[in-house]
Amino acid sequence: MKNSILTLREKEVFSLLVKNKTTKEISEKLKISEKTVRNHISNAMQKLEVTSRTGAVIELIKLGEIKIENDSC
Repeated sequence: MKNSILTLREKEVFSLLVKNKTTKEISEKLKISEKTVRNHISNAMQKLEVTSRTGAVIELIKLGEIKIENDSC
């Protein structure tokens, strides 16, 4: 098993973020505050050395940390 650059919670947050969920929707789904969601995103961005959420998503996809799933029917 490979080590992940993200914590489990950071991965959960980004998995919802790539599904176009808002900070509020993510906080409600994970039962954490919006501030905590923003902290998880910020921490991940620092680890990845990127300056935007989009940049973080791109890097995480490249690293195989998250996947974009097609939820449409």
